[in-house]
Amino acid sequence: MAPQISPSILSADFARLADEARAVGGADWLHVDVMDNHFVPNLTLGVPVVESLARATDTPLDCHLMIEAPDRWAPQYVEAGAGSVTFHVEAAAAPVRLAREIRAKGARASMALRPATPIEPYEDLLPELDMLLIMTVEPGFGGQAFLDIMLPKIRRTRELISRHGLELWLQVDGGVSESTIERCADAGADVFVAGSAVYGASDPAEAVRALRNQAEAATAKASWACGH
Repeated sequence: MAPQISPSILSADFARLADEARAVGGADWLHVDVMDNHFVPNLTLGVPVVESLARATDTPLDCHLMIEAPDRWAPQYVEAGAGSVTFHVEAAAAPVRLAREIRAKGARASMALRPATPIEPYEDLLPELDMLLIMTVEPGFGGQAFLDIMLPKIRRTRELISRHGLELWLQVDGGVSESTIERCADAGADVFVAGSAVYGASDPAEAVRALRNQAEAATAKASWACGH
């Protein structure tokens, strides 16, 4: 699969969200960070804003739920118009059931892991998912520095995906920029969430194109992608 770029509106101007969504019209996804001030120490937006964004842009919405009780709330984000919904395994009571419900409602089901959460205990769950998100910062705030110590975890996850022959997207979120995206792609990521690297640029659309070009070049040389 070709690398995909998912700009995070957490770094956008919240007073101009519709315009900010259109400013990255060439992106593959629009990443929407939902925070509840419980699972993470920040409060952002919820279902009504997702509904409005879905009407304002043709770019599919990639909703990342950093919230407690995602089993209860995640299906509502599909109904609000999200094309992909990510829940945190640390917060989910029944991750397999939740992934199946998200899929049944018509969205891609994704599971996220905080930096300290290992992938290995969840190997058997991977076939139930469409995407796995490896957090490369502690979730809760934008603009954090990329954690290089997550690169081995990305590699191990890619090895598990390949071992099982899965068509599973591997997303990274946190500190992804022109200086880190190639390392992520080389390690095995193929979906990249970028916040300040896109919305902090003078031309967000050009920033998306530049990041995609970097990811494609790195992927073409990556050992994990050989033969794919």
